[in-house]
Amino acid sequence: MAATTQLALLSLCWTAYGLIHTLLASHRCKAWFRNRYPEGFRAYRLTFNIVSAVLLVPPLWLMLSYPGETLWRWPPIFGWLADGAALAALIGFAWSMKMYDTGEFLGISQLRQAAAALDDQSPMRLSVAHRFVRHPWYFFSLVIIWSREMNAAWLVSAAVLTLYLLVGSRLEEAKLMVVYGEQYRRYRQRVPAFIPRPWRYLRRQEAQDILAMGKH
Repeated sequence: MAATTQLALLSLCWTAYGLIHTLLASHRCKAWFRNRYPEGFRAYRLTFNIVSAVLLVPPLWLMLSYPGETLWRWPPIFGWLADGAALAALIGFAWSMKMYDTGEFLGISQLRQAAAALDDQSPMRLSVAHRFVRHPWYFFSLVIIWSREMNAAWLVSAAVLTLYLLVGSRLEEAKLMVVYGEQYRRYRQRVPAFIPRPWRYLRRQEAQDILAMGKH
């Protein structure tokens, strides 16, 4: 298979992954499934995670089977810095995971519920990382994606995934505005989306004040 065909197929696989992932995460899709299969909705989150993991197989396989031409390598000192940034992002992922209910995130806790409710309607929560960026996991992902040495397949993947994260964040925030209204609007005004800025973040008391808005 020609190199351009391989890269085009890789791009299509990542695009399909993004579209399906976004569709399954949407309020409309969740509401439709919940109305049609109210008892089965308890397994929606778990099924969503399993489907998401399976959908990652085709693009990852293409990346490994055809890495393509090497486009650039980091000089030694910059390579160490890039690896350090990627390691810090991985630690950030692990650290931020402790602030979530792992069973709920995976979809296991919902299986024990008597009646399922849309998980997007739970009270608004702000971790320490959310006081500095609205999408900390997206930020960590971008650091890992763009700190790697690039071959053709990785560059195509990085470009498509970055576009997906940018578009996905807009769609996600539209849902959050519907659910939390003024509470989320105030939060969005105070905190940047992806890139931390020393002069723009929430102090602990400010975060508590925003969360308190949801109790009235």
